Amino acid sequence: MTELSIESLPATLSVAEIRAVNPPRPELHTHRTYQWNGWDFDLPPGVFQPGETSRLVHARLLDRTIDLAGRTYVAMGVGLGVEAVIAGEVGAAEIVAVDIDPESVTAAAAHFRRIHGDSPALKPIVSDLFEAVPDGPYDVITFNPPAVAERVTEDPVAVRNFCVGATIATRFFDQIVARDLLAPDGEIFLIVSNTADLRGIARYAVQEGFRLEVVHHEDWPGDDVETFLFRVTR
Repeated sequence: MTELSIESLPATLSVAEIRAVNPPRPELHTHRTYQWNGWDFDLPPGVFQPGETSRLVHARLLDRTIDLAGRTYVAMGVGLGVEAVIAGEVGAAEIVAVDIDPESVTAAAAHFRRIHGDSPALKPIVSDLFEAVPDGPYDVITFNPPAVAERVTEDPVAVRNFCVGATIATRFFDQIVARDLLAPDGEIFLIVSNTADLRGIARYAVQEGFRLEVVHHEDWPGDDVETFLFRVTR
């Protein structure tokens, strides 16, 4: 991991560049299937299908770079539930699977129970960020926020999945601070790309008393998108 210099982070891409790498996604309104690590998942219409940025987190949960063993874990924006399933695989003590979309929470819980049964404990919660999440503190929180800076569509399902903007990240940090949700030695793992206000989100976190380190930096071939996986501590 490397120390973060906010000014060294890439600037947000132009509107044209953001639109080019976020085309319309009509498949969001269809039933789909997804496979990862030998697990099969069903995706009802509206449920987010993990992409490459999500898989950056998934791989590091599975190889224990992000250590969940014996720890309490919040999978924020859990979608179809891959993070929750991995958490059950690697021995998390308690798993809180959170999404604003009820269909996503239902799907995540069904996938988890089909693969792991009822152990370890899973708490599936429909919530706008932490609003309905029980008081912590929690040891690990992961989040791949839909923070794309440009609203590339008026489709509300696509907006919810991709284009809420930086406010979702700032609200995320505000709620953690206001409710003291992170354990003293707790860790947040946050994915942000320069399709979002990358510098602004990082700067806001620092202003709120967090410390950011870069766990992984991905420079995707074929475009100017850069993605950062941050480890965030207080």
